[in-house]
Amino acid sequence: MTFVPEGWHPAADELNGKTILITGAGDGIGKAVALACARHGAEVLLLGRTEKKLEAVYDTIMTEELVTPGIIPCDLSQVSHDALCELGQELGSSIDKLDGLVHNASILGDRKSMAQTSVATWNQVMQVNVNAPFMLTQVMLPLLHAAPEASVVFTSSGVGRKGRAFWGAYATSKFATEGMMQVLADELTNTTKIRVNSLNPGAINTAMRRMAYPAEPPTTNPDPEALVSAWLYLMSNDSAALNGQALSVQS
Repeated sequence: MTFVPEGWHPAADELNGKTILITGAGDGIGKAVALACARHGAEVLLLGRTEKKLEAVYDTIMTEELVTPGIIPCDLSQVSHDALCELGQELGSSIDKLDGLVHNASILGDRKSMAQTSVATWNQVMQVNVNAPFMLTQVMLPLLHAAPEASVVFTSSGVGRKGRAFWGAYATSKFATEGMMQVLADELTNTTKIRVNSLNPGAINTAMRRMAYPAEPPTTNPDPEALVSAWLYLMSNDSAALNGQALSVQS
C-alpha cells in the first residue's frame, strides 16, 4: 500500500462523527470496509441488493455496540435516476452531511471475447459499474458538499488500467470508472473540500475473484479484512491531500 504512509495506523476513534455510505456492503470487500469503518467510529450506511446480507452486517455492528448503521436495499442493476434522487432526498432529511462514499459494488459479467459478449451483458455491467455510481454520486453531492471534508472512492481494477483479452465489458467499465474519477476530481479540486480517488484492490479472496479465476485456490489471496486499512486511510482526514489519484491496495 504505497499511498498509505509507513507506520500509519487508524486511531480507535479515527472516523468518529463521520457518516459513510458503502455500496455492495453485504459481502466481500464492502462488508469488510463497512465493519472496519464502524469499528473506528463511523455511522455507516449499508447499500446493497440483498437485504438479508445487509441485515447480517447490521446485526454484527449492533452486537458490538457501535454507532447504529443504516440499511439501504438497492439493486443497482435496476435502479433509476428518479429512485436515486428520492434516496438522496430521504437521506437529506435524516442526515446533515455525508463524509464518505465508497463505490464498491461491481459485477463481472462474462469472461468472453468482445465478439462473443452479448449486448444485454454489456449493458448490465455498464449499468452497475458505471451508470449507477455516476447517478449515485450526482445525487449525493449536496450532502458531500455539506461535510467539512469528504472522500469519494471508486473501486477500480488492474484491467481498468491496462486492458486484457476476455475482460471486455468489465475492463471497459473500469476504464470508464477511472475516467469518471479523474473528471470529477478535476471539477471539484480547489473549489470544494471533496476529494475523489480510485482504488484497485488487487487480488483478494472474494466471490468475484473466485468467479473470475475458478481454478485458483481461494487461500492464494488475502481476505478483505487484511487490507481494510487502505480504505480507512482514504476515509480519514489524513488523506486530505490525495485527489484524482489512481491508487492500488497491493503493490
